Amino acid sequence: MFGNFFKKTETAKETRNEWIKCPKCTSLMYYKEVEVKQNVCPKCNHHFRISAQKRIDSIVDEGSFVEFDMTLAPVDPLKFSDKKSYKKRIEEAKAKTGKTSSVMSGSCTIGGADVEIAVFDFSFMGGSLGSVEGEKIVRGITRAMEKECGFIIVSASGGARMQESTYSLLQMSKTSAALNRLHQKGLPFISILTDPTMGGVSASFAMLGDIIMAEPDALIGFAGQRVIKQTVGVDLPEGFQRAEFLLDHGLIDMIVDRGEIHQTLADLFKLFNKKAS
Repeated sequence: MFGNFFKKTETAKETRNEWIKCPKCTSLMYYKEVEVKQNVCPKCNHHFRISAQKRIDSIVDEGSFVEFDMTLAPVDPLKFSDKKSYKKRIEEAKAKTGKTSSVMSGSCTIGGADVEIAVFDFSFMGGSLGSVEGEKIVRGITRAMEKECGFIIVSASGGARMQESTYSLLQMSKTSAALNRLHQKGLPFISILTDPTMGGVSASFAMLGDIIMAEPDALIGFAGQRVIKQTVGVDLPEGFQRAEFLLDHGLIDMIVDRGEIHQTLADLFKLFNKKAS
């Protein structure tokens, strides 16, 4: 259903009169009604998945984002193939998104404060974490340490990229080690969890933030509910992998509506800068 949403919104950019259906409340609306609210349903507050570029536009100060490492692109060290070759899947993802990886990273300001940011795009191979994504994150952390500023990761991912096997899994420790170096320098890392944040991403950097915030009703976890139930053999609480459940049980710090994230981040960085001065 979310895949259909991406397809419809891409068409709607041209027609501007496309009808879409909210998957939560089933309301029918014009796309422009949703777009004006930053792709949030005006009826039930459902947060649709959005592209990395739209996410950046909604978070950073207008015109401040400068992208880095745009030419980094995945290779196929294992010559992996399932129903399609990994090379073919990469080509299809590039054609669909116009990007070379599932992460956009760069420098920006938020509320006037210098910030380095990395944002996942679920429409590129499910936002999966591969070697290029890990490298972009580490380079962003390195820039943050050089500039002595904060770092943000916005996660929207199904987890580690199976086509890269161990190469992908190594990115979990690689990024976590880099974040530890950032922490040792006393610089803030804010992790923003969006729908979905799963697998190796949730099991590494996504849950290491000094502050962890999430969008409403975001799906957050490691394995799927069915797999967990089969493993532990017991019924699971309703909504146990949703942001609200995690907040109630102390696993995240706050839930913030998309339209309020920019100001919340601006306020947090002002607080961090006061502590540092």
